[in-house]
Amino acid sequence: MSRAHVFVDETKARDYLMVAAAVLPGDMNDARKAVRALTLRGQPRLHMKKESDARRKQILAAFSTLGPQVTIYRAGTNFRTELERREHCIRALIADLARDGHRSLCLERDESLVSRDRQHLIEATRAHGCTDSLTYSHESAASEPLLAIPDAIAWAWAKGSDWRRRCDSLVVRVQDI
Repeated sequence: MSRAHVFVDETKARDYLMVAAAVLPGDMNDARKAVRALTLRGQPRLHMKKESDARRKQILAAFSTLGPQVTIYRAGTNFRTELERREHCIRALIADLARDGHRSLCLERDESLVSRDRQHLIEATRAHGCTDSLTYSHESAASEPLLAIPDAIAWAWAKGSDWRRRCDSLVVRVQDI
């Protein structure tokens, strides 16, 4: 899946997981419509942590029909801090995006991490020769509906058992960092 747009979220439950969902440009409008259709009235965004189990099942089933290709970057305890885990996941992510020719990266915005992320992104895109071909941004999940996809997959994968099974068909690779 080359030239896709990649949406990224993380979870710190159990392992540190950075989840990257690649969506083809031609699928983005339909995917955004599907996410918006799942968002309840008065709800600014989908967020798995705040949904009922019935809604979680509905959301995961809907996302499985959208066909994003998901890579999970899992950073274990060989790093001292979550910041180190995140940095190494970002560097591995950029290496993969450069290799596969993806065109854009959207990370869920966490104001406390944006400046540090930008520095890592600058360094990684230079190292992999994709400064001119890969754009990146930090967005809120309320402004970019497709960030709901990695949020849902990250939540389900971290929960394990039946929840993981429900998203397993979307996960093309789990990379240990």
